[in-house]
Amino acid sequence: MHVPDGFLDAPTSIATGVVAVAGVAVALRGARKELDDRTAPLAGLVATFVFAAQMINFPVAGGTSGHLLGGVLAAVLAGPCTAVLCISVVLLVQSLLMADGGVTALGTNITLMGLVGVAVGWLVFKALITVLPRTKASVPPAAAVAALVSVPVAALAFTALFAIGGTAPVETGKVLTAMVGWHVVIGLGEAVITFLVVGAVVASRPDLVHGARHLHSADDLEIRKAAA
Repeated sequence: MHVPDGFLDAPTSIATGVVAVAGVAVALRGARKELDDRTAPLAGLVATFVFAAQMINFPVAGGTSGHLLGGVLAAVLAGPCTAVLCISVVLLVQSLLMADGGVTALGTNITLMGLVGVAVGWLVFKALITVLPRTKASVPPAAAVAALVSVPVAALAFTALFAIGGTAPVETGKVLTAMVGWHVVIGLGEAVITFLVVGAVVASRPDLVHGARHLHSADDLEIRKAAA
């Protein structure tokens, strides 16, 4: 999904850059509440995993590419604000050192993958986790469904930006079909990977998983009731 330089016109790129800066600023403040001495190393591991996963690219259309996003995986493990920072750092390094995504399109890529992908996925995850049984077993499937939804939604958001300020000689309808179609398939792969990784971490260290904190709160409440 990396957008290259010049694929969107200057006004659209500037607008998404402003949105990205504002989103990262909010995430910086929110991450302070999500991270502590125990969970900070996990955020670094998540960023490293996402960086490696995003290096596997699938050509889509008009110079764009599709790949795993990792936003929901990062959000469930480390928190949504921390996930935005992880994705943003990964995209920054990729654009500067790996020529993956344009520097002038960095704001667009952060907006799509770091903000839209994470926000949509986290909202879906929270909605599912409130209706599923309050057990550790509910966290991985909720994360997987959220990951599946977040990927094509981010692709749809890109198509909307292309319709507004696209410069490539490609019809918007073809971009929509290619991007959403491919990213539904990619979303299935991301759902499987998210399910496996989140499931492994929840099974071994549920206390480190941000998306499972509600389970610890419930356990603490039961302990206090038993003690009383």
